[in-house]
Amino acid sequence: MSLTEQLDRLAAFEPAPYPVISLYLDTRPDQHGRDQYEAFTRKELKARSRTYPLHSPERESLDRDIERIERYLESDRQPSANSIAIFACAAGELFETVQSAGLIPRHALYIGDRPHLYPLARLESQFPRYAALVADTNTARILVFATGEVEQNREVKNVKTRKTTQGGWSQARYRRHIENFHLAHVKDVVDALDRIVRDEDIAQVIVSCDEVTLPLLRGQMPKHLADKVVDHIRVEAHATAADVLKASLDVIARVNTETDRDKVSAAIGAYRAGGLGVVGPENTLAALINGQVDELLIDASMQRLRPARSGEAAAVANDAAIAGPVLEAASAGETAEASPEIVRLADELVMKAKQTGARLTFIEDPALLGDCGGVAALLRFKI
Repeated sequence: MSLTEQLDRLAAFEPAPYPVISLYLDTRPDQHGRDQYEAFTRKELKARSRTYPLHSPERESLDRDIERIERYLESDRQPSANSIAIFACAAGELFETVQSAGLIPRHALYIGDRPHLYPLARLESQFPRYAALVADTNTARILVFATGEVEQNREVKNVKTRKTTQGGWSQARYRRHIENFHLAHVKDVVDALDRIVRDEDIAQVIVSCDEVTLPLLRGQMPKHLADKVVDHIRVEAHATAADVLKASLDVIARVNTETDRDKVSAAIGAYRAGGLGVVGPENTLAALINGQVDELLIDASMQRLRPARSGEAAAVANDAAIAGPVLEAASAGETAEASPEIVRLADELVMKAKQTGARLTFIEDPALLGDCGGVAALLRFKI
């Protein structure tokens, strides 16, 4: 199951009268090769459990979750994972896990009435799904990456051609023969790429190919596919998937920085003109509730969000006091990143976006949404 599908499932979880655990762990070893997350997990989970009355239904549900989480971390952790997210509520029959090569930079524990999805949604935004095409005149690989890992690796092979020493008409005919082979190969590659992009709903494609293949590729690629090509890189035709990932991630990060700026500018400009744009937590949340939002733009740091204070948004923020606080435990030596009120607002924005099919983009540059309370959106329609 893809991360997007897991986020959709978690966003559909109904608020529960029992505690819901959202545990985020940075599982990278320290400089001595030792895991750093085990002590945090044991200490914080037990401390949170003691805040519920002994033998209460909430305490019993939470204690069952703690036992299951400890077993999972002991037996099911993948060595290649840099981060783990666990969502659990025994009474609500919830136990969902995500192991990823992407980074969650700090341990954090949240307990509330539903999953806390902001860090996981940010991970999805930082490491989007995209395709990389590495091709030459007779071979090609199409790799699909997501959250810093290879999801798919498709190979396209055709006849390998070689040069000839013949001259005159024979050389000309042979050259045309070779060119036809190259063209047929490129057509096969484009067809395969087009199918993968369509079936996997890929929005971004990166291309690496030699000087012979590139013009053929451009000539055969339909406009709807060419529009998804965000940049070209140069890697060896037989480069490892890890090398392709490393080279392409730098490109994706740069492209996303540029598109973030364009998206925020478009949303603010549309808002100023009374068009399909909205800014600020209150107005954006109201638009999400109405199903108007096409793409939610939200600051990458919860600490920079400003809590909502009026209308529907204020009611959402005040729900924290009714349903029980959403708590965060920072890793050793750190302070809490955001207040329960802001955590609640962030959760509501992310969940409403997922529930209404809105695209979700986390804006890394703090200056872009600084005057908008950390939130803006591009709309599908106006009311």
